[in-house]
Amino acid sequence: MKDYQSQLHRYGRTWMVAALILFISVPTTISLVLGEWPLLSNFIRGFIATAIIFWTVTTIEVFTFSPMLGSGGTYLGFVTGNLTNLKVPAAMQAMHAMDVKMGTEEGDVVSTIAIATSTIVTTLIIMVGAFLLLPLTPLLEAPVLQPSFENIIPALFGALGVVYISRNWKIALPPILFMATLFLAFPAATDLVGILVPVGCMIAVVTARILYVREYGKDEVS
Repeated sequence: MKDYQSQLHRYGRTWMVAALILFISVPTTISLVLGEWPLLSNFIRGFIATAIIFWTVTTIEVFTFSPMLGSGGTYLGFVTGNLTNLKVPAAMQAMHAMDVKMGTEEGDVVSTIAIATSTIVTTLIIMVGAFLLLPLTPLLEAPVLQPSFENIIPALFGALGVVYISRNWKIALPPILFMATLFLAFPAATDLVGILVPVGCMIAVVTARILYVREYGKDEVS
């Protein structure tokens, strides 16, 4: 398993650097071919405005999701993207179905396979959608379907939440109440979901600690 982890980190770092180069090469190639370059002042201003948000959220996601996904899942998930909406739920559900725990060697392997599978399936669906976009446009733009598109993410996490909340409802209830109260009182806070994820995690950890101490006593905890 040690050799597997060493290869995993080597290939993971290599492909993350390769992906970064590919991301940068697209706008660079367009500018080279067309001979048009953005003004440096406009580029810096736009870069800073977006980096302040994305650097913070990305850093928080790395520390939050990495222990959940394992080494392979983390590399693959961050290269392919869409972690919160797809990759993390897929990995969590796969580990639950296989009855393996996060942070274990088995969990790492299952998480990697689940994220790889979801990436392949997503790519195939996007390809099919690209070919069928024009024929299906009238159907997709029908007013009767618009509410369903606006509630895809709540439906996804609601379905997953039923499983995990029912298993540990005492731990899940405090962060849910806190977040629900916060978002109802300050609707603009929904734009800070990525930053608030660790806050919910900390509330859950503190709650679990309190319940554990209450159940087993301070002597057992220490």
